[in-house]
Amino acid sequence: MATYIKLFKDISYNDLSKVGGKNASLGEMYNQLNPEGIQVPDGYATTSEAYWYFLEQNNLKKQLTAILDSLDTTHFNNLNEVGEKARELILSARFPEEIRQEIEAGYNYLKKEYGDEISLAVRSSATAEDLPTASFAGQLETYLNVSGLNNLYKACHHSYASLFTNRAIKYRVDNGFEHMQVALSVGVQTMVRSDQACSGVMFTLDPDTGFENVVVISGSWGLGENIVQGAVNTDEFVVFKPMLDKAEQPIISRKLGSKAKTMIYAKKKEDELQLPTDAIINLDTEPEKQEAFVLQDDEVIQLAKWGKRIEEHYKQPMDVEWAKDGVNGGLFIVQARPETVQSQHKDQAFFTEYTLKEEGKILSSGIGLSNRIVTGAARILSSPKEIDKLQEGEVLVTRKTDPDWDPILKKAIAIITEQGGRASHAAIVAREVGAAAVLGTNDATRTIQDGQQVTVSTAGGETGYVYEGILEWDEKKTDMSKLGKPHTKAMLILGDPEQAFKYSFLPNDGVGLMRMEFIINNSIQIHPMALKHFEKVEDKEAREKIEQLTHYFANKEDYFVEKLAEATAIIAAAFYPKDVIVRMSDFKSNEYANLIGGRKFEPEESNPMIGLRGASRYYHPLYQEGFELECRAMKKVREEMGLTNVKLMIPFCRTVDEGRKVIGLMEEYGLKRGDNGLEVYVMVEIPSNALLAEEFAEVFDGFSIGSNDLTQLTLGADRDSALLSDIFSPFDPAVQQLIMMTLEKAKKTGTKAGLCGQAPSDYPKYAAFLVENGINSISFNPDAFFKGLENMLEAEKAAGVNVSS
Repeated sequence: MATYIKLFKDISYNDLSKVGGKNASLGEMYNQLNPEGIQVPDGYATTSEAYWYFLEQNNLKKQLTAILDSLDTTHFNNLNEVGEKARELILSARFPEEIRQEIEAGYNYLKKEYGDEISLAVRSSATAEDLPTASFAGQLETYLNVSGLNNLYKACHHSYASLFTNRAIKYRVDNGFEHMQVALSVGVQTMVRSDQACSGVMFTLDPDTGFENVVVISGSWGLGENIVQGAVNTDEFVVFKPMLDKAEQPIISRKLGSKAKTMIYAKKKEDELQLPTDAIINLDTEPEKQEAFVLQDDEVIQLAKWGKRIEEHYKQPMDVEWAKDGVNGGLFIVQARPETVQSQHKDQAFFTEYTLKEEGKILSSGIGLSNRIVTGAARILSSPKEIDKLQEGEVLVTRKTDPDWDPILKKAIAIITEQGGRASHAAIVAREVGAAAVLGTNDATRTIQDGQQVTVSTAGGETGYVYEGILEWDEKKTDMSKLGKPHTKAMLILGDPEQAFKYSFLPNDGVGLMRMEFIINNSIQIHPMALKHFEKVEDKEAREKIEQLTHYFANKEDYFVEKLAEATAIIAAAFYPKDVIVRMSDFKSNEYANLIGGRKFEPEESNPMIGLRGASRYYHPLYQEGFELECRAMKKVREEMGLTNVKLMIPFCRTVDEGRKVIGLMEEYGLKRGDNGLEVYVMVEIPSNALLAEEFAEVFDGFSIGSNDLTQLTLGADRDSALLSDIFSPFDPAVQQLIMMTLEKAKKTGTKAGLCGQAPSDYPKYAAFLVENGINSISFNPDAFFKGLENMLEAEKAAGVNVSS
């Protein structure tokens, strides 16, 4: 006897052929994970047997086959016509009474459990859907706030028709699925009242780089369709998986989205609803809610724990939808499917680097996806009906995309939208088809002209740019599987957290130099003393900028500490558990003065290069309170976030006594050497550091040679002077003697010693000099990493050091 529905409690993942991937997953989680406290709303699903019975009773198979056989599968010029005919055929057919009766039985089952006034979510689930290698995300319809039996019948009938949306038809053709071998199951699930709270999407890896140690959570107010449709720019939270059960604060990044729209229930009676979509409306979000995060920290952590557990259960990275109930305050999982892009790119052997060779005028910028540079003509479209206007290889520019755009998106070499975030439909499709994407620009359709030649770059981190004209660029692909691993540690020089996950895939031994001043300059922008003593900032423009940037924080000091801690944590998490050596700020006074509000707090020096910088600044009354904020941030990263792989480094420490003074001050601020494995390094960039290396080794745990400053101060030659370029040489005997002295004394005292700089990648002989003298590590900028690695391997080979392949 045929069974036309199955309750979630009777469904497992083994029922994929009967109820489709989406519903099989819901049943699996309801039965296996609900008992563990992961809340999944109850429901039931119509079976594939019901769908085939519907086609059989209406004699639709032959008619549908004939319609679909007429499709132009080369250019898809008649896709609209074919899709419309197929859907009309489905919707004009009679819904068999046998199926109606079982749908009603399931409806009554849910009413008995949740009460007569239940509201339902009706989700379409294809039997070839949500497989690890194919995602039907957005291809089929979902109907929310379905109430009353008649409206439930309508929603189920329209779900059957959604198997033949234009996008679903084209997707099956593109992915080799036979139309008449794919059935549709309808999931009927009790609604979570997220219309009165929030909802969102959660990836159990970074969806843009494939970095697996994080959970990325996006959220917006109201029902979740706005996120998929790209109608809102969401809040985003990044949680570090290894610290979920270990650290007090595993959230390593928070970004506030504008969340301009909120989708809620429409205030209509059951008999007023002509179509299933009439049950919801989209409203402007209230300003105070736009400025508030949708989730509290404990809720973010709860969702991340659930995401990690779901990933463990399915043994693969997952794409999860969540919702918060505004009535009872509970969190729920409403969908979970395999992540189908990054998880399929398991071969990380090749690393591709894109670099612009020239600068251009920026037309627009937004969230950048895919790490690419492409060029082409911009084509501004307002609707997917304008598919004929977009030619293969052009750059699509539009306000937003939803699943109706799918047939057109595969023609685009890049996708530019004004709305949408990393969890939007545009982002999902861009990743699947390998297109560059710049999303949430707010202005692209106004700043870019139709037909204009543009360059789209998403190679610089999380921000993508659209440039005017065709710019020159380089593409370099390296097969990392063919590289050996040197005995000497090969580390990175980094300052940009947006690049950290990408560069973590390089064959590295950690970060030898993380430049704190890069984060202060780019992420914080404000002078720390202007935050500590805002009342002393007199400049009106500076005050306004500070108020604007710190608006969301309880106090202005917290702004500095939180922003610095999170940016550092992203880099530390990317390379965990490898060492990440963070150099405390090393601005010179004229550079500090250029920060917002900085001029009030900085002296005018005739020679800032050897003025109030580095260690001397940290205990000076002009900056000591600023140094305290830096220490508070590092303490938060290590102790609250659990990232004890962070080591600290003091720059420009002129004397041993000065080193002791700074170490004492750090201890006063809660950073004591040795506590929880804390190591403090010192830069060797002044001749006194080399001459007294044994004495400095008593104060510090490691040395990092700064060859540029050391050369400058040894030779008395300005490193930035073109007039002295012939004199300024890393091969100068005096400089090399100081480096040899440092390495010899480091070996004697058992102190780790490394070098950060360009010379070992530029000059093979310089790498050989360092290796021969027993250096422990060499740190390179990412763009010079492979050349530096090659030089290290050659140097070790020549020196008779065994290297591993």
